[in-house]
Amino acid sequence: MERSDSGFLAALDTRDVGRFYIYLAVLATIGGFLFGFDSSNIGSALVFLPFDLGPVGTGITVAGASLGSFVGAIVAGPLTDRYGRKSLLLADSALFAVGSIVSAVATEATTLVIGRIIIGIAIGADSAIATAYIAEFAPKHRRGSLSIIQQWMITIGILSAYVIAVIILKIAPGSATTVDWRIMLGIGFIPAIISLLMRARMPESPRWLLEHGREDAVAVAMDKLGMPVTAEQIHTEAMAVQAERRRLEQQTQWTPPVRRALVVVCVFFIFQQITGINVAFYYGPHLLTPYFTGPNTSAVDAEISGVMAAGILAIVNVAATYFAFRFIDKVGRRKLAIGAYVLMIVFMLIGAAGTEFLHGVAQLIIIMVSFALFISCFAIGIGGTGWLIQGEVFPTAVRGRAAGIAAAVDWLANYALVIAFPILQVGIGLSAVMVIFAVLCVLGAAFVYRFLPETKGKAAEEVIHLFEGPVNLKNPSEPSVPTLGR
Repeated sequence: MERSDSGFLAALDTRDVGRFYIYLAVLATIGGFLFGFDSSNIGSALVFLPFDLGPVGTGITVAGASLGSFVGAIVAGPLTDRYGRKSLLLADSALFAVGSIVSAVATEATTLVIGRIIIGIAIGADSAIATAYIAEFAPKHRRGSLSIIQQWMITIGILSAYVIAVIILKIAPGSATTVDWRIMLGIGFIPAIISLLMRARMPESPRWLLEHGREDAVAVAMDKLGMPVTAEQIHTEAMAVQAERRRLEQQTQWTPPVRRALVVVCVFFIFQQITGINVAFYYGPHLLTPYFTGPNTSAVDAEISGVMAAGILAIVNVAATYFAFRFIDKVGRRKLAIGAYVLMIVFMLIGAAGTEFLHGVAQLIIIMVSFALFISCFAIGIGGTGWLIQGEVFPTAVRGRAAGIAAAVDWLANYALVIAFPILQVGIGLSAVMVIFAVLCVLGAAFVYRFLPETKGKAAEEVIHLFEGPVNLKNPSEPSVPTLGR
């Protein structure tokens, strides 16, 4: 277990959240914005790429970022535990900028895939670090809402990409297959560079600094967090933290509760991805554009309409994520996730029925409404919850590595979904794929009920105790084995 802090870390856990805390959470989760931006701008540009891809090539091109994200998350885990959270966040911004330029200047599909893999490495590394960083400075009663900003940034990135795509296509519709798609893929360079400059002024995680004996840097970080501390306080806290770490290292940092927590987070992430949410954003314009084609409609106009329809779904996503931000620390992780999965089952089956049995405008309306409600439920109960528990359930000493492994699993599941969807759509049809997603939502709800404890309101050092045994179904907020680790 980790010790229960009695010094300024305990005070940090109980502080009120000010604007600077929200600002830090936004900076930490810019990778989420870049992920959302990338997933949607490739969806908008896909139809205009001057490469003959086919279903398999399409999946590989779109999923290139997911493959890179898997690599980035695996690499980032040990690096962030060794070199710190801030250093890796800076490197991620620089990598995304490079990947955007490579994607924009691609002359054939291979170079485009390479660019997207570079982007993916940056996104994956960021996803392994962001919520871990937030968990190490956020007050326990607001850790959930601050971590949900990761999901909110993803949704804003998705919406921004659609808005920019529509503007570019409206300004120069005749250049859609020559210049427009390059601008869509390359414009991500701008937010990446801005994030690089802004992240340079972030404080390092005080918990990480204490574990590594960097006492002078702790004073700077705590001052930025609005909690000036004396050298004596820092030294006392550092000695206690390091003594606890040495004690844990003599046992093992990967205790049974840590391993159990890692499995739970990884499986939660798998269900988060394979239940179909990213199909709407990676392939949204691709799926919706056919509904706007007609004898008097040009291909570009139809694509713009498809992008705008996907943009409507993105607006719903942004709005719904507000409710996750609002309720995650009040209702709790478990209830929101279980309720979300149950409703996602209903709306996905409605969408499947509309796809199979309706035609024309009626079919489009049912698809849009069911997708919007499905996305809303996901945004409220599943999307941000995964990133939240990834950052909050592990001890500081292994948080980076554990979060990196969990993020890698998330991106591997994302990769499998994104590369498989176009093949499944061609093979068995969209409605059958949607039924599969509904069945997976059933399994997701059952998993959360059986294996995910309630972590709201717990200090960062207390959460791991909930994984010392099976979930206490009578009171999921308390350990089922209360004597262990005490």
